[in-house]
Amino acid sequence: MRKIVKIRSDRELILACRKGRAGAWKDLLDKYERLVYSIPLRHGLSRHDAADISQLTFTILIQNLDTLPDDSHLGAWLSTVARRHTWRLLEHNRRESASEHLESMDSKGSAVLLGKGDSDTVEHWELSEYLDHGLSQLGEPCQGLLRALYFQPERPSYAEISEQFGLPLGSIGPMRGRCLKRLRKKLEL
Repeated sequence: MRKIVKIRSDRELILACRKGRAGAWKDLLDKYERLVYSIPLRHGLSRHDAADISQLTFTILIQNLDTLPDDSHLGAWLSTVARRHTWRLLEHNRRESASEHLESMDSKGSAVLLGKGDSDTVEHWELSEYLDHGLSQLGEPCQGLLRALYFQPERPSYAEISEQFGLPLGSIGPMRGRCLKRLRKKLEL
């Protein structure tokens, strides 16, 4: 009967996984799975997102296993990878939230800013003043880009925006994200 030996050190884990030793990957997961999974949870992400980030983190480990130094500190390495992907997802969620918020205001807020709709209510007046104040602090090209994207009666395509502002088509989305981030900061003051 063969005795199963648990691999304990990171060096042993790395070398055993590289050699395809039976049980090495299971030992690695037993040692670090909870650590990796807990990082997105501590940042407020859902269990589903934490599972996705864990899977991504261990996939990246598999892809980089042959290039890792034998004396790597796997816990620190895995934590760094998991944190970076957690931060990326959080930033993506923030951008989506800001964009959805502006888009949801589109039907109310843009109508008011364009002088259409029910501008007699205090809520609409306050909203238009609030947004107009924030947009006026941005300066160009952000002010013009956001007004074109969210406050024109007919929503223009990215191709039309590209032509209007003389911007490369691929730069509009990233620029929009940066401008929304700046607007959010201005509105938080």
